[in-house]
Amino acid sequence: MNLKTIAEKAGVSTATVSNVVNGNFHKVSDKTRIKVQKIIEENDYKPNAMAKGLASKESKIIGLVIPNVEESGNFGENPYDVQMIALLENYIRKQGYYLMLRCVGRCRESIPLFSSWNVDGMIFFGTFKSEVEDIQKDLHVPAVFFDTYPEELEIANVGIDDYQAGYLSARYLLGKGHRNIAFVGPSHEIPGVIQERYKGFQDACREQGVEVPEENIFEVDTLFSNGVAVGQRIAASGKGITAVSVMTDTVALGVMEGLRLCGISVPDDISVIGFDDLVEGNVSSPKLTTISQHPERKVNEAGDILFQMIREGKQMVINKKIDVEIIERQSVREVPVYTS
Repeated sequence: MNLKTIAEKAGVSTATVSNVVNGNFHKVSDKTRIKVQKIIEENDYKPNAMAKGLASKESKIIGLVIPNVEESGNFGENPYDVQMIALLENYIRKQGYYLMLRCVGRCRESIPLFSSWNVDGMIFFGTFKSEVEDIQKDLHVPAVFFDTYPEELEIANVGIDDYQAGYLSARYLLGKGHRNIAFVGPSHEIPGVIQERYKGFQDACREQGVEVPEENIFEVDTLFSNGVAVGQRIAASGKGITAVSVMTDTVALGVMEGLRLCGISVPDDISVIGFDDLVEGNVSSPKLTTISQHPERKVNEAGDILFQMIREGKQMVINKKIDVEIIERQSVREVPVYTS
């Protein structure tokens, strides 16, 4: 069964059947529409989505690229990515589109795939500047980037003020009286998200006359198990650290577990603040104090920008920053500040 046979059965043109199939009901009478739809239902006809896309020059597909996932990796190891993907799928589905996900080591690896699928738009998680340039050169569709620093780049980016987020994390701990503080996160040597958070963290400490020694900086990736190892190192260090600022909730929960395994109580002995406001932090013991970057708001902003670009057929240049917020729970306690 195809458009031609349906048209013959209904006694109408293939163009009329195509209008019914594609929802262009204003182009056909109600009587004809009902007749054609009845034939379609009786014969269980399902139009070929790719053929429709070629005919309309729209695939109704939005591509999503998750970088830093190697061939043997699993994006599910990062709960924040999982949360963002779920929110994006829901938003895109409500627009009548489909989400196509690709995990890659580097974003540029996705260009051949999405070029061949004729996607209507693209979304990229944290992307390096050099890769943005490759994407813009070779993938000519509207694109929105998350957490990508757009200096000298003409892109649409949605993120947070990472400097302010790092600053807020340190100021919160300092405000609770902590002076011997550790910083835990991925490398701050690479320009981007973590580097900005680290700068904000350090500036907040300096304002209060607090020096954070190099041995209080723990570089670690975003795996829970590595957070456990850092927690154990902090417990065994004998440095008198009273609070830890961690750049992801997953690692923060690992740090808490590592401390617990060493007989260290959170927050009675050492306080911990995380970053992301994952649901896991609200069911841990103690519940994790954290910084929320409002992922639903980020997704809605990015989606609105992307579909505006699709409708208007042009790329926008915008850098939208979502506010962050301290979510105060149970993992940070106030300590007395002694002055001489």
